[in-house]
Amino acid sequence: MSAVIEGFGGEIVGPDDPGYDAASRTVLAGGTPAYVIRPASVEDVQAAVRYATASGLPLAVRGGGHSFAAFGTNDGGLVIDLAGLAGIEVIDKDKHVVRVGGGATWGQVATALQPHNLAISSGDTKSVGVAGLTLTGGMGWKVRKYGLALDQLVAVQVVTAAGAVVRAAADENAELFWAIRGGGGNFGIVTAFEFAAHPTTDIFFGKILFPATEIADVLPAWADYMRTAPAGLTGIASFANPFLGGPQAPLQIELAYDGDDAELAAQAIDPIRALGTVLADDVTLTPYAEVLVDGAIPPPGIQLVTRSAFVDKDSVPEALRILAETGTSQGSPIIAIRSVGGAVAEIADDATAYAYRQAELMFALTVIGPPPVIAATRPAGQELWDRLTPHTNGAYANFLSDAEDADVAAVYPAKTYERLAAVKREYDPENVFASNHNVRPA
Repeated sequence: MSAVIEGFGGEIVGPDDPGYDAASRTVLAGGTPAYVIRPASVEDVQAAVRYATASGLPLAVRGGGHSFAAFGTNDGGLVIDLAGLAGIEVIDKDKHVVRVGGGATWGQVATALQPHNLAISSGDTKSVGVAGLTLTGGMGWKVRKYGLALDQLVAVQVVTAAGAVVRAAADENAELFWAIRGGGGNFGIVTAFEFAAHPTTDIFFGKILFPATEIADVLPAWADYMRTAPAGLTGIASFANPFLGGPQAPLQIELAYDGDDAELAAQAIDPIRALGTVLADDVTLTPYAEVLVDGAIPPPGIQLVTRSAFVDKDSVPEALRILAETGTSQGSPIIAIRSVGGAVAEIADDATAYAYRQAELMFALTVIGPPPVIAATRPAGQELWDRLTPHTNGAYANFLSDAEDADVAAVYPAKTYERLAAVKREYDPENVFASNHNVRPA
């Protein structure tokens, strides 16, 4: 296969080659692509894109491979796997600017920055790719203080559908830079990101557990507190986990306080401890790089299906009432609710293509099981969603298994979509990059 792409210096894996089975699948989905192309350089990416457009085969681009919607693989098409472009370098020590390859994972980034006492507010899983998370948002353990991962971008290097290398920043190809920050992989392959990192200390991190019988009271009180909590405090409330007891599973509030001052951390966290009966509390000072966890890999035949939405301030009480009621009933999906606000809401709504900056909460509902189990849960899941719809907005693309037109419309409100479609027309008029929550060229 080495002769398929002239001058290509990376690796090409076909169905008859060793390692194809592993190369063809992502963390969450299987596939049968014609070839998996693994570039070793930006020039290889250019050559691979040109080959893809000439072949007419469907194209998937893989960063970390954690897409719930299986965007990192396909059947019968081409997959460009960026794992070989994973370099991480501090390129401006004074401004803490870090250049990260498009195939890097957040665990690699956190480990590389630890000796520099630097961090980038990112996701919460080591193996999640920098690209996929950043291009559509990036909610992590410092989101309320430093914003989304995409808010820390200062520039990107993109290979377009024409095979050209383009740099985008606030003062260079600015409209592309706007679109990249929230518009996903619609506009090309990002081969490098430049982030403004920040100095970091160890942080206070852990979880506090409350009885399931107190969810209806603790959950809204937690949301009320997070509205005015210090920006350095971020949290995720989760419950109804079938592996921890289903409707009897405790409410788990996982939190991070960005700082190593024990007194300030206690002032921020103690109001949460006072919300109910604390069953367990393991919050402790932890190096930031150790806060990120290993991603779970489902066994063969097991699917993860997730759906998400945002909740604005006025809708918080009713949305949480429905979620609390559902989570303590049989057959509930796993429920995880993330506090947002803070630095995310301080950026103008139209500054990036990420559309839901004023939301206080983002929640995700997840079902795990073999396909028949997933299918059996759909009617009840839709009934729940119908109850929630009047109290929610949109969808967060990083926690969304489907990519139908309705899902794309939820991710991108009409005005955002219209602007994205104009950028798409300029950089990808033939919609080569369609394996995503797809924005069609205007």
